[in-house]
Amino acid sequence: MKAGTLQGAAGIALLFMGTLGQDVALAQAGQQQAPPAGAQANPTAPAAPQAQQIDTTGRPDVPQAPEPAHPGPLYLRETGKDYTTLKSHWKNPIAPYTATDYNAPRLSNTPRLKDLLRDGRIYLSLSDSVLLALENNFDIEIARVNLDIADTDILRAKAGSTLRGVSTGLVANTLGGTSSTVTGGGGPGGTTTSSGGSGTGAAGLVLSTNGGGPTPLNRDPLLSGTLQYESSIAPGGTSIFNPNSTTTDTATYNFGYAQGFLTGTQLNVTYNNSRVTSTSFLSAYTPQFNANFKATVTQNLLQGFGTWIQGRFVLQAKNNRRITDSAFRQQLIYTVTQVESIYWNLVSAYEDVQAKTRALEQSTKLASDNRRQLEIGTLAPLDIVNSDQAVSTDQQSLTTSQSNLEYQQLLMKQAIVRDLNDPQLATAPVVPTDRVSLERLPEEDTPLEDLVKQAYVNNPSIEQAILNMENNKITIRAEKNGLLPVLNAYAFYGGTGIAGTANPASSACTNNPTLPNCGLGNYGAYGTAFSGAFNNSAPDRGVGATLQIPIRNRPAQADQARSQMEYRQAQMRLQQLYTQTRIQVINGQYALTNDRASVVAAQATRDYQAQALDAEQKRFRLGASTTANVLQQERNLATAENTLITATAVYARDRASLQQLLANTLDRYGINLEQAATGNITTAPVIPGLTAPKDPEPPKPLTNTPPPLPPFQGVTPQR
Repeated sequence: MKAGTLQGAAGIALLFMGTLGQDVALAQAGQQQAPPAGAQANPTAPAAPQAQQIDTTGRPDVPQAPEPAHPGPLYLRETGKDYTTLKSHWKNPIAPYTATDYNAPRLSNTPRLKDLLRDGRIYLSLSDSVLLALENNFDIEIARVNLDIADTDILRAKAGSTLRGVSTGLVANTLGGTSSTVTGGGGPGGTTTSSGGSGTGAAGLVLSTNGGGPTPLNRDPLLSGTLQYESSIAPGGTSIFNPNSTTTDTATYNFGYAQGFLTGTQLNVTYNNSRVTSTSFLSAYTPQFNANFKATVTQNLLQGFGTWIQGRFVLQAKNNRRITDSAFRQQLIYTVTQVESIYWNLVSAYEDVQAKTRALEQSTKLASDNRRQLEIGTLAPLDIVNSDQAVSTDQQSLTTSQSNLEYQQLLMKQAIVRDLNDPQLATAPVVPTDRVSLERLPEEDTPLEDLVKQAYVNNPSIEQAILNMENNKITIRAEKNGLLPVLNAYAFYGGTGIAGTANPASSACTNNPTLPNCGLGNYGAYGTAFSGAFNNSAPDRGVGATLQIPIRNRPAQADQARSQMEYRQAQMRLQQLYTQTRIQVINGQYALTNDRASVVAAQATRDYQAQALDAEQKRFRLGASTTANVLQQERNLATAENTLITATAVYARDRASLQQLLANTLDRYGINLEQAATGNITTAPVIPGLTAPKDPEPPKPLTNTPPPLPPFQGVTPQR
């Protein structure tokens, strides 16, 4: 009786101390999660009048949105080869007619990965993950090729050819860790599949007016030539003048030269030659040499006139190259953020396995202790069933957690390696060596308008949208020129020369047998004919104009109107990007404050549950509690640890997402854009805000002198 009274008193004391511990934990959580003054405003309070700091609508007398910055040099390249020039005739006359080979991709892993493999495990820091992704990630490598593809369009544009375009969308084939921040650029009209409606053209393909207008002249000279020999025999009796069969041999060697110029001028030169021998008495010469040339200059006067309209594709190609550089920077930011998110998912899975292992150890120890008490007769058999069921449940939870960890390890590997066929690499577990700290980022304390302005300056999506609008303006101007009639003025000059030897069978020799060359002039061979073509003895000259006026002109009208519509779409898409960016930056700043508060509260809850479990175990050992109560406290602790792991991962991912929105990930981590373009990274990224892993702290001793509760820090709704 006395022993039972003492046990009951001890249980009541422990319960009272546990309540005090709960008050202490909640008080600590309240103190730590209170946001700094001014970090978050009352959402229901009236807005105070204040001056507008950023305007994106172009209103006068209001500070305008800053121009996007292009960090790093233009014309990033994977190699030192410049595909805007390639081969010329100067060093090798036949070089332009030979193929250019592109380097085969590296499909093996960089040696850096093996340095992280120790004792059959891959010990991976976040910096290592980002560095390996920059070297090995397929999405980044595929995007690198776009840099050289854009250069080939510049090469085409210099010759006056139309542009083939280059893909500037994100390559998102890496599994896991996806982000929902603004990542789209400003393509023509800003419409893609499932954005503003699916395509309704042929097979879903919609063509924009981008690149429309008069086709520029080909500015690469074109040299043509025709060499031909023909021998023909005409049967006799075809006419009263030709009773006998006639044999004619003709050798032809004609040449041409054509070239367009930026002014809308086109030069065409033809030079034709022939040598004819014939047995017909109707031929005055045999052999007969003919030579003639003609040079024609044509000038566009309306449609296609001017250096701007002829050279606009070069401007567009260079804009596209800037867009490609921006898209590559966007790809780096996106993939680095994705890899960071995968890393934190891996950390969560790794810590979840550790938490599930601790839970299994606790339930196994309880089941073992219960068996010993059953043997001495101080415990009912039903308690053994409950504790054994808890062990079975914890074993199943641990198995599920281990499977998830293996999957997260596999996701991490496919994001940072290129070849997973190495058995050791494929099976080696990945051990994350970094944890996120709760240090405040500078962005959390930056005034909102300054943060939004920073996003407007650095965000590659906005930069691409503005550059695409520049291309839209070029197209609009070209389509206006395409409305004009075709009026071309031309002038030509030529000459003809003829030479040969008089045909003995001709009437000229029959009638004038004693005259030199039977009285025919131009006696001689090809040299005489060539001289006659160029000595102005038989000139051919003239001027003229051609005019083409399309009646109604409906196709040109439609294209010109559509180019205006697509430009207005691009304007709205840009404004939409501004709005989306502002909202997401505000949400990202608030999210970090809320996430940190969630982590602090989850940590406090976990500490309390550890104290509560410790107290319940002590009561159980004193006989003042039951197995069911201990198991319930173990479940509460497991739930609190899971909440803490989840809240920490959310905070880490949101921190990376805010940097992605502000597009300062590369600068913050010290990633060199030029090195990233080549894939040869000499400086490892330095990622701030990390800490080393640490085991959960043991339960704090209970106290009967808790600190006072903190004042209320929430927002009072307005009535």
